[in-house]
Amino acid sequence: MSVLRDLVEGIRGGGIEVVDLTAPLSDTTPILMLPEPFGNTVPFGLQEISRYDDRGPAWYWNNITTGEHTGTHFDAPVHWVTGRDGEDVAQVAPARLLAPAVVLDFTAEAAKDPDFLLEIEHVTAWEREHGPLPDGGWLLYRTGWDARAHDQESILNADENGPHTPGISPECARYLAESTPIIGLGVETVGTDAGAAHSFDPAFPCHSFLLGAGKYGLTQLRNIDRLPPTGAVVIAGPLPIVGGSGSPARVLALVER
Repeated sequence: MSVLRDLVEGIRGGGIEVVDLTAPLSDTTPILMLPEPFGNTVPFGLQEISRYDDRGPAWYWNNITTGEHTGTHFDAPVHWVTGRDGEDVAQVAPARLLAPAVVLDFTAEAAKDPDFLLEIEHVTAWEREHGPLPDGGWLLYRTGWDARAHDQESILNADENGPHTPGISPECARYLAESTPIIGLGVETVGTDAGAAHSFDPAFPCHSFLLGAGKYGLTQLRNIDRLPPTGAVVIAGPLPIVGGSGSPARVLALVER
């Protein structure tokens, strides 16, 4: 197929850039922290099995411990109660893991107000300038929050009232879930919802509406600033965990240069 040959040649020749949207995964990767009495995920960890020693003279390998929703990760519909009858992460069709993407950049707004919320009018104004949201594609929501991804305290930005991170209003979340053709939402924060979303109606509306509509989430993305407003293609690669509500993922974008 010439189109696949052209793709490979474009990547090798530099006409197509492969942009890694994935945050490195380590024991310092920030994780979402829920208040008691709710359960919390464990941090990512490596436990060495052998490293060219008596336990295995010619090989190095590790066991890993991690939550499904640690680091850059993929949310499947079954992650939320509204999508409990939907797909687990292993059931997501492979063809849906490769899709066009658009970038809505509200970095300036989030810099002025860490509780900034994307509203329907922001989306429709973007569409008037750039065209409709992609059918079966990703909406990547740029807030500049990836600059805070180096540590737990900075990315959560919490005080006595809870986290303060940008997100999406309940009305806009419902609009994206029910009235647009996107396949899912990608963000730079630890979750797809705003830090204050526990107090919204409904609580955590991005999870509630988007996953309830059979759509997906991508979180803790990096390098969205290297993508154009339209024209990129995203490849999301979660582990196909049977019965899994999500998975750490390697997320790549293809961009024509």
